[in-house]
Amino acid sequence: ICNEFERFSTYLTDIKVAVFYGGVSIKIHKDLLKNECPHIVVGTPGRILALAREKDLSLKNVRHFILDECDKMLESL
Repeated sequence: ICNEFERFSTYLTDIKVAVFYGGVSIKIHKDLLKNECPHIVVGTPGRILALAREKDLSLKNVRHFILDECDKMLESL
């Protein structure tokens, strides 16, 4: 998903895209949010939740929200 947004962003030069997932230091993600302020965020549910809970990622201005592999999340219910 992130690769597709990055591909589109070559035509929209003012759009910043960031991807957040586990296995990468959360500090790197926090610094990116603080310094880059991306317009489009792609991430795993766990990492997005962690960043939101720690108030590093504000969700108050979210206009669109896409869940990838939502069927796998619902299997555990």
